[in-house]
Amino acid sequence: MTSHPTAVVHEATRIAEDVTIGPYAVIEDGVEIGSRSIVRERSSIRSGTQIGEGCFVESHVIVGGLPQDLGFNPATPSGIRIGNDVTIREHVTVNRATAEGGYTEIGDGCFLMANSHVGHDCQVGKQVILANNVMLAGKVSIGDYTFIGGGAGVHQFCRIGESVMISGLSRVSQDVPPFCMLAERNELIGLNLVGLRRRGIERETIRELKRLYQLIFAVNGRPRVLAQAALDDKQAKSPQGLRFLEFMSAESAKGVARPRAGAIK
Repeated sequence: MTSHPTAVVHEATRIAEDVTIGPYAVIEDGVEIGSRSIVRERSSIRSGTQIGEGCFVESHVIVGGLPQDLGFNPATPSGIRIGNDVTIREHVTVNRATAEGGYTEIGDGCFLMANSHVGHDCQVGKQVILANNVMLAGKVSIGDYTFIGGGAGVHQFCRIGESVMISGLSRVSQDVPPFCMLAERNELIGLNLVGLRRRGIERETIRELKRLYQLIFAVNGRPRVLAQAALDDKQAKSPQGLRFLEFMSAESAKGVARPRAGAIK
């Protein structure tokens, strides 16, 4: 381990020998950091944090801070799990979980841009991008390959599916179906076609997703009921189509975002 003389590194840690720790960084007891990772100056990695290989933590970051929960007991043993090849830029904050033995989790290949915040108990999939100033409240779940634009805020307990694109400054207080785009306040604006193509999703699958999106949202009905009916009728042939319907048919504590009235003809 290469550690600057001014860094404070607790003895009870598990840090790979090729990790670099910058000036005035603080690594508390029980922290694990994998090979090739870098922690820049004045960042704080708190107890209970596990960081994978090849991660980059910019300056003035706090990973493993206390949950912003008035009823939380700081003595509760909980932590954070961060996957491999994750980039965490300056002034990002990631809070640890509230439940005993629980973890806030960030998957492989994620990119958390400057000043973004990941609240307690969030479950963030792989290859997720949070742009500058994104705010995730507690217990938010985000699927793989999702992009959330700058300044967007996500309410607690919301589910966001895979390959979703959320525009900057959006307000999200309902669940967002996979493979969709969302803007403004809980307003779906179609499928994330650019994201699907970048992932190499086949044209036939994209056509199926368009048909299912139309099926669920073109009529004035209950999306959950319509999605379950489509599942029962085996209308989804692709894995992506099946995951779209399963997401829509699942119970939702927040309700599911929809297109603006009259947006689908």
